Amino acid sequence: MTRTESELRAAAKAADQDHLFDFWSDLEEEQQASLLSQIDALDFEVVNRLRELQKGGGAVELEGELEPPEIFPLERNGATEERARRASQLGDVLLGAGRVGFVLVAGGQASRLGYDGPKGAFPVGPVSGRTLFETHGRRLRAASKRYGCPMPWYVMTSVQNDTATRSFMKEHHFFGLPEDDVFFFSQAMLPALGDDGRILLADKHRLFLAPNGHGGVLEALATSGALRDMQEREIDLVSYFQVDNPLVRPADPMFFGLHRLQDANMSSKVVEKANPDEKVGVLGRIDGKMGIIEYSDLSDELRKARDESGDLRFRAGNIAVHAIDRQFIEELTNDGLQLPWHLARKQMKVCGSDGQPTESWGTKFETFVFDALSKATNSVTFEVSRALEFSPVKNAKGTDSPDTARRDLCAMYADWVRAAGRELPPVAPDGIIPVEIDPMVAESREAFINSRARPAVTPKGHHYDG
Repeated sequence: MTRTESELRAAAKAADQDHLFDFWSDLEEEQQASLLSQIDALDFEVVNRLRELQKGGGAVELEGELEPPEIFPLERNGATEERARRASQLGDVLLGAGRVGFVLVAGGQASRLGYDGPKGAFPVGPVSGRTLFETHGRRLRAASKRYGCPMPWYVMTSVQNDTATRSFMKEHHFFGLPEDDVFFFSQAMLPALGDDGRILLADKHRLFLAPNGHGGVLEALATSGALRDMQEREIDLVSYFQVDNPLVRPADPMFFGLHRLQDANMSSKVVEKANPDEKVGVLGRIDGKMGIIEYSDLSDELRKARDESGDLRFRAGNIAVHAIDRQFIEELTNDGLQLPWHLARKQMKVCGSDGQPTESWGTKFETFVFDALSKATNSVTFEVSRALEFSPVKNAKGTDSPDTARRDLCAMYADWVRAAGRELPPVAPDGIIPVEIDPMVAESREAFINSRARPAVTPKGHHYDG
């Protein structure tokens, strides 16, 4: 129920946040209504807890014995190959029975890429120009066709891009997926606090709000009704992936089968670190509990340590791809999100005490989805090929950029075409063979070899379209 102005003033004063009304008399009626709506949405109990956390300096630094996880390896022997075969069969059963839901984290904007819009609307197809959203959507559509059942898609947006994302998806007819199988929900926002513990203002009538981190997807699944929708569809396994990785395989039967064979709550895909100094978090055990060990938390000795096979001991690089039991998410969110807060102190552009724009130090608060691993009774760490499953689009240039993602896509597809004994286009001036294969044609090298697809020859390259 919406509270009145006097009620909100009283609540803000009780929480030592009455400064939110400092510029009330300067505001137009519409701005006053907007400010009241933002304050009414605040949970001052949560704000007070964050304030206390801020006073204490945030989460405790990593302590305890660090051990690498048991990894289901990319290169397998007889025993692991047999388990992989059994897992793939079980995963096929789960997918064919419609027991898997697909959660895409897509709250980001593409401003760092020089594009005005949701990151998912950014084009990455090296020949087709397909966007990240379409790439993922067509993978799910291909899986739906392959298994003969719906592949429900739960798309997490943000306040900034929710409207644009919904419009983009609708404009493109949900990339061939039924509209009823696409469920949008938004990530929650939290106020940033100044060093005095008071909520910062972005403007006289706007609170400084920031996303609550990718861990917030779990709480948002609960509060949005998405978990209830999964229950009604009898979905009990969630495939979690992020929008910026065009190589991700969201419907991977072997991954789901390994997860289920292990009776796991939450499992992860990883890639081998490129080298000891690659600045990525790795999966490991911290005093026996599974979690992510940040690069900065590993000593130089541990970063470089190798096992008896000569591999890095801590090599399981996190790529933010998980299989999570729906019931486990329900347990984590039954009484609010049961994950630790992480604090990020930085300078922000805010509204100063004189009502003028200024820069001030403040703290943002986030939760991380991988922190749920520590609460899992069982977990699988599944190693996959970086060349086949991980090439994120994060930077405008250099590493993890559109150029590197397109290069990696072309390299993978060229290998498939070469293995099938089919003709490749000439090498482009940048050294890339411009070829692309629609997920509707094939999702693996073997599937492409067994297909009868023929390329459409375009000025940009060869495109095998479904």
